[in-house]
Amino acid sequence: MSPRVALSLGDPNGVGPEIVLKALAELAPEERERLVVYGPGEVLRATAQALGLEHLLKGLAQVHVGGLPAGAHRPGRIDAEAGRSAVASASAAIEACRAGEVQAVVAGPHHETAIAQAGIRFSGYPSLVASVCGQSEDEVFLLLIGGGLRIVHATLHESVERALSRLNPALVVAATQAGVRACRRLGVAEPRVALFGVNPHASEGELFGPHDARCTVPAARTLREQGVDVGEPQGADVLLADHARRPHDLYVAMFHDQGHIPIKLLAPQGASALSIGADVLLASTGHGSAMDIAGTGQARPDALLRSLRLVMGPTPTSTPA
Repeated sequence: MSPRVALSLGDPNGVGPEIVLKALAELAPEERERLVVYGPGEVLRATAQALGLEHLLKGLAQVHVGGLPAGAHRPGRIDAEAGRSAVASASAAIEACRAGEVQAVVAGPHHETAIAQAGIRFSGYPSLVASVCGQSEDEVFLLLIGGGLRIVHATLHESVERALSRLNPALVVAATQAGVRACRRLGVAEPRVALFGVNPHASEGELFGPHDARCTVPAARTLREQGVDVGEPQGADVLLADHARRPHDLYVAMFHDQGHIPIKLLAPQGASALSIGADVLLASTGHGSAMDIAGTGQARPDALLRSLRLVMGPTPTSTPA
């Protein structure tokens, strides 16, 4: 059998359990056999019963972790115990990947407020991967894939002011190199890379500030010296507008919204989010836990299926990223 993939439920009060089961229903039997589901077993059973998908649990490999206290499973409710469960199930899956028990992890959507209420320091799955793997948060980055784009983020869940204070050439180089390695793992042997400028028009020289001259321009120079196919930084709007004529394989965003806005515009429910830079490869959905529709049966598994097939490899029915 091909190497296994760990699949964690995410926030048990969000749409994670629902889209996990709906994704299982769309996978071929041989694909389901490769999965090990991590999360509270009682939540998976209750959700399967509500959806009429109990048959999918027969023979399904499961690791019961992140169990909830009685009454804590309430779809749509933001709850500290649910946040704790999401972190516990994803952490166990990451540890399994570190131990060589699975080849990759696909994590269901989490809810950052629920995790914060649990008193857990967390700023997205990249930070969790870094923590479990004993690495610095500046070594693990978010790569979004969707709508024909791949965008890695040098900074993520922080204010623009703080991100600006932390941006430096070394951080941009590290994010880019992590993205290049991920592209190669996904089958792009020699990725063409484009750097978004920090300021509009990549600062127009230094007309709009010194940030690009101090950060992205020297980063581009270092990357070229390291053999990366990358030009000078440009404004994000210019690079994205030119994508159809001169497509790049990888874009490097300096801030959260630079990368998230185009991906969510082009693939609002179908993007994949990869945590890259560590030995462990973790993929998740490009959307959140959708508390407003949790428990209603309306959630679609499209993004989760895309993430699963991205790390499992192509199948006859899969759709390229």
